[in-house]
Amino acid sequence: MSWIDEKAYAELARVREAREKQVYPYFKPFESGGLHSSIGGRPVVNFSSNDYLGLTTHPKVKEASKAAVDLFSCGLSSSRVQATTTAHVELEERLAEWFGFEACVLFTTGYQAMVGTIMSLADKDTTLILDNLSHACILDGTFLAAGTPMRQPEVRFFNHNSARSLRRCLRTKQRKNALVLFEGIYSLDGDEAPITELVEAAEEFGAPMICDDAHGTGTLGKGGRGILEKYDLGGRVPVVVSTFSKTFGGIGGILLGSSDVVEHVKHYARSFLFSASLPVPVVAAAATILTMLEEEGEALVQELHEKSDYMRGRLLEIGFDLGKSNSHIMPVMCRDERKALFMHIALLEGGVMMVPITYPGVKKGEERLRLNVTRGHTREDMDKALDLLSSYGEAFFVLGDVELEPLEE
Repeated sequence: MSWIDEKAYAELARVREAREKQVYPYFKPFESGGLHSSIGGRPVVNFSSNDYLGLTTHPKVKEASKAAVDLFSCGLSSSRVQATTTAHVELEERLAEWFGFEACVLFTTGYQAMVGTIMSLADKDTTLILDNLSHACILDGTFLAAGTPMRQPEVRFFNHNSARSLRRCLRTKQRKNALVLFEGIYSLDGDEAPITELVEAAEEFGAPMICDDAHGTGTLGKGGRGILEKYDLGGRVPVVVSTFSKTFGGIGGILLGSSDVVEHVKHYARSFLFSASLPVPVVAAAATILTMLEEEGEALVQELHEKSDYMRGRLLEIGFDLGKSNSHIMPVMCRDERKALFMHIALLEGGVMMVPITYPGVKKGEERLRLNVTRGHTREDMDKALDLLSSYGEAFFVLGDVELEPLEE
């Protein structure tokens, strides 16, 4: 074997052990799309999905995607530089208007949108200042920028959701310009950024901000436009990155900003210029969901919040620790890898999918189940999950100190 085979074998020890113990939780193949699917021929309700408004399998969405296949086929076989369609341009214009920005450009994934934006804007005169719980797309964009010859920016981290720590980083930066990066909702903890406080801190130092609002799009604000709409901060965060892989039912990245900034990124982002164009069937599906948001977004968001409020109330009533969550993303804290893995297996046997998040995805001692409530979940789905969680939470000592009955003599 070569050294790369030896390296791979050695570093897969935890995976092999989990598979041998039959608790390996990942890459389980779904046999149909949507929140209600099956795995190995057994029905499951997926509570780890990001389909927050439950629109991925809506008949109108599927029909629009099928019609786009007839017109444009499945792919365009090149990058956007020479594979742009009228469907791409029309959706970009509609998204810019709906979100309240001058311009928009679509990437093939949300990950690529963030990586490309950071690498396009950061240079040797820039200090990138990140929340220390930033998503991988922010981290990777930052590290790629920092490794680019002749353009390496300074990198600073501020304590999670701390405006005070952000001010300290801004005050002590070593480069002329600063760019602040944060998320609207953090996907593992489910907590909102204290965005008003962060914006005020950045404005004191004249630092523009980039908000990754992937999990706020379609879930926050009266009409689902995200955290800026919720807190009436339009115009104060100049760049927003979002995605089609949550509310918009597919895959793809959204960059929103001024006309000049968006045009600059289009011409300098390697992840845009050297990646295949977003397939038109996906564009058509997203455009259809955007129409739904334009026409009935307020009702859709309200229904999501009603369901998440119900689930949160019941989980807390039972006694589960939901960490820092204050959104529809509710981590069920197990704080032990074995407990999280065995809870996942037991729930799956009962027809409920909640993926465990373990080290290195989270710190040791912060292991949890990923529980996302969506508008597509029914009351019956939620009650079924709650009953199973309650039973197994006690069985696996996730609900805290469980007093055992003494054995009879």
